[in-house]
Amino acid sequence: MEKLRGIQIALLFTCVLTSQASAEPNFVFILADDCSYRDLELYGGPALTPHINALAQEGMTFSRCYQSAPMCSPTRHALYTGLYPVKNGAYPNHARAYANIKSIPHYLQPAGYRVALAGKTHISPDTVFPFEYIKEFADPTDEDVVAVDGWRYPQVKNFFQESRDKEVPFCIFLCSNEPHSPYNKGDAAPYRDAKLSPQQFDFQRENYASYLAEITYFDGQVGEIMRMLGELGLRENTLVMVATEQGSGFPFGKWTCYEIGVASGLVASWPGVIEPSSRADAIVEYTDVVPTFLEAAGKEIPSSLDGRSFLGVLRGERETHSEYAYSLQTTRGVNGYQQPYGIRTVVGQRYRYIRNLFPENEFSIPSSRSVYNKTRQSDEPTRQRAERYLKRPAEELYDVLRDPYCQTNLIELANSTDLANSTELANSTELAELNASKRKLSQALDLWMTRQADTGRQVELDAHDRQADWYRARLSREKPRP
Repeated sequence: MEKLRGIQIALLFTCVLTSQASAEPNFVFILADDCSYRDLELYGGPALTPHINALAQEGMTFSRCYQSAPMCSPTRHALYTGLYPVKNGAYPNHARAYANIKSIPHYLQPAGYRVALAGKTHISPDTVFPFEYIKEFADPTDEDVVAVDGWRYPQVKNFFQESRDKEVPFCIFLCSNEPHSPYNKGDAAPYRDAKLSPQQFDFQRENYASYLAEITYFDGQVGEIMRMLGELGLRENTLVMVATEQGSGFPFGKWTCYEIGVASGLVASWPGVIEPSSRADAIVEYTDVVPTFLEAAGKEIPSSLDGRSFLGVLRGERETHSEYAYSLQTTRGVNGYQQPYGIRTVVGQRYRYIRNLFPENEFSIPSSRSVYNKTRQSDEPTRQRAERYLKRPAEELYDVLRDPYCQTNLIELANSTDLANSTELANSTELAELNASKRKLSQALDLWMTRQADTGRQVELDAHDRQADWYRARLSREKPRP
């Protein structure tokens, strides 16, 4: 009897899944701004996120999601185009894509979808990104948000309601400014005693509390969108994803290719399709979102895309997706940078390999200089940690499972066959695994760069040519940069 009952339940779930997949689904992608995913309650952090937690109970939580750059503009260009930064042309910050590049509106609009973007943009040119633009969801201050009929984002609600009433499927990206600095939203009081992670320094404690408050503010934005979908009867046929973008502006996060800089939280929910309270350890990337939406909508996926659909993971049909995830950092274009400092990285199931293209230079941006100067009178471990943020070797290797904040560089050990001085590894077998993993990751990174036509150092030096027209005009009025 129990076996028969189990078969009946399975058949029922399959029928629901089939009926959902047969209709054109809606897509809602909610994006935070400069948020280290490990700071969320869902991932063991101190920031309370009840609405994101509820969404995770309805759907799937990803533990290995990555974006292709640890800064806003390249991340968003890659998200919307399904192409890595060098290939789409938008690899520095404040970037612009090549004029011939296509983005998700080009694929879904001809299929009858409304495709919109609300909130933060940071993309260029408009011809590459022909979204319907909605000037809501990126809140300047709490006081500037005027609720209409109880909704903070009435234009977004109208978008949902009009699409429903006209029976038009939609895809919308809701891009918050939170928890990007300045940290001026939410209540920091509950977080003033929060335990600092290896990402923060003691002098940043108050800023960290205010940053955590902004994560909770972002969670409230997620909650409002979910309430809209529920009240409008749109929840059942809508695939919702919430992602945290790159790491926060604290050290070893944003602007860096360490794990906390390029890893993202990701929660996906689609009633009747995604199993509630499920988890996925599959490696997925932001470049995979466009092909995933296209497959879910029953549309053809262009072979030119770098990303691949992970719809099978969402449906519980597969447990794995990609073998590796790739990211890069272009420091020319970061406000206040002083020297070129290009970075390339690849991560596999356990290890992250990082290649610093200008190891003779310092990673000199305002945050790294500030941390270094403010810790010069601190204890030796603190000073050493600040120096690692500023000055790095040509190669780095980290065990991201044991060391998710990438504080112990294993590269010398990986390049050695001498176990006598090893204090990190248990035996020669583990050392051999480390050596082999480093070689394999380095080769994979070489191959990826070749396929992307990424020449490394020269790409970094040419970065200003790929920045948006408005930013290049601003640079021309300022003191020339090195």
